[in-house]
Amino acid sequence: MLIHPQINPTALQLGPFAIHWYGVMYLFAFISFIFLGKVQITYKPWFKWNQLMLDDAFFYGAIGVILGGRLGYILFYQSSYYLTHPVDIFAIWKGGMSFHGGFLGVLISMFFLAKKYKLSWWSITDFIAPLVPLGLFFGRIGNFINAELWGRPTHSSFGMIFPNVDNMSRHPSQLYESFFEGFVLFLILWVYSNKPRTQGKISSLFLIFYGLFRFCLEYTREPDIFLGLLWNNLSMGQLLSIPMILIGLYFFNHSNNSA
Repeated sequence: MLIHPQINPTALQLGPFAIHWYGVMYLFAFISFIFLGKVQITYKPWFKWNQLMLDDAFFYGAIGVILGGRLGYILFYQSSYYLTHPVDIFAIWKGGMSFHGGFLGVLISMFFLAKKYKLSWWSITDFIAPLVPLGLFFGRIGNFINAELWGRPTHSSFGMIFPNVDNMSRHPSQLYESFFEGFVLFLILWVYSNKPRTQGKISSLFLIFYGLFRFCLEYTREPDIFLGLLWNNLSMGQLLSIPMILIGLYFFNHSNNSA
């Protein structure tokens, strides 16, 4: 039976200053965004992007991810806790970032980027959609290192004991999510964007597949103890993913078929 290695969440301690693995994973996510963006600029010229636009997308997007992810977690998951512990709002090295909040933050930030360059919002989101999943991959690895967001009990051979939780064999749901929401989603979007597509198609595909992967994998993930299961025995992550799937399907099917 597998046992979580109980990795020290602090990657490096320099006197009073600590570098946490969670922060390192965010750094890897941002590096992958820049690297893949440069590859797209070079080998996918139909996007009509340049280095300055990529730098701005990185700056705007980073703000959207951090602010949106943290605010989303506070509002969607633990509003009552942070109302009584406001100082903990800034302790992001402890975890507590919501993908759906970060996603909304990025969408808003890309609206301002589109206005700056006088481009359609879809042309912006279509470019960045294939750059995002590897960042999600690293984020879930950070969750695994922190031994947080563990899975539900299981008798599967993939089960893992998280000693910080209990002695039950549980799904390592963080690894499932890193693989499907990160690596597999990256492959889907990267291959699909290897030729010109109608505006909105790539973004819609991101919504559809991320939503589907997240919805299904939530069945292996232990519901947040402070929320539990909600409407119709669905988790908060599933309820937030349903609109993503429906909106993605709508725009994918209603966009034009020609590039």
